[in-house]
Amino acid sequence: MAENFYQLQKEGIFKKIIYAGDGIVPSFPDGAKATFHYRTTKADEEKTLLDDSKHTGKPMELIFGKKFKLEVWEKLLKTMTVKEVAEFTCDTKHAAVYPVVAKSLRDIFKGKTTHSHTSHCCGMMALSEQGMGYSDLDELMKSPQPLVFTLELLTLELPEQFEQESWSMNEKEKLESVPKLREAGNEAYSKKNYEEAANKYAQALGMLEDLMLQEKPGDEDWKRLDEMKRPLLLNYSQCKLLTHDYYPVITHTTDVLERDPDNIKALFRRGKAHAAVWNLKEAQKDFARVVELDSSLESAVKKELSSLEQRIKQKEQTEKTLLKGMFS
Repeated sequence: MAENFYQLQKEGIFKKIIYAGDGIVPSFPDGAKATFHYRTTKADEEKTLLDDSKHTGKPMELIFGKKFKLEVWEKLLKTMTVKEVAEFTCDTKHAAVYPVVAKSLRDIFKGKTTHSHTSHCCGMMALSEQGMGYSDLDELMKSPQPLVFTLELLTLELPEQFEQESWSMNEKEKLESVPKLREAGNEAYSKKNYEEAANKYAQALGMLEDLMLQEKPGDEDWKRLDEMKRPLLLNYSQCKLLTHDYYPVITHTTDVLERDPDNIKALFRRGKAHAAVWNLKEAQKDFARVVELDSSLESAVKKELSSLEQRIKQKEQTEKTLLKGMFS
């Protein structure tokens, strides 16, 4: 513990423990997630308040090793135990970037979704010239100064203990997550939890679509990722079919058929979805194509068509009864 204090002081950081936490300082491997509250004040006599996450009602989450813009927060958290509350007075060199981070956090809290793709240096210069939109942060940009961060470490989760969100993943992690999500979807499906299964398949599809945006359409890597989408689209469509959400079935099976026109599963599932929403000609066309491609499915197709014909008769009878009642 004393070594941690000494090392921080060498770097221009002074730590004061307000409440001791549980146990000893844990390890903080890359990929671990810390959830914590933060309170930021100036280092003046009044300790002028800048930000307090408890005022927003939502703690901060930080994943180690992801190059968070305010690097000093990683350094500070790594000296803390879970449930500890500590105050850190940081030299200007550690606090200079705080206005940029604070602006982003405030904007998120207010529901703003603007994103900047400029480099760190250019972004800092532009914000200094144009203003942050917050007078206290504008002042800090013009006159950087030491700041005091009071942190409360609520929880620490190791990488295997939580489901990482896509925004925090690199390309390799996104690609590795796809088969895991598909397996989780399959497991949920086997338990007849179709909503959860659909959600897992949708997450995997989102990962692949993010990765495809980094590739040139038609290139080999793009084609490989597109190929990986096909079984997931079919699985997702089956879940939607079983939960009676038919229009996504039509949309996603059509996506499959654009690449693979003779995919029997896609044709059969789209046919069932068309039948459910009274697209009679489209349903008959899909079912007819299924039988052309695989005659062994003729009895299954006949069963679907028979059910469709029965529904049509019931609908016609209901309409006749209604009309009769209107004019009697």
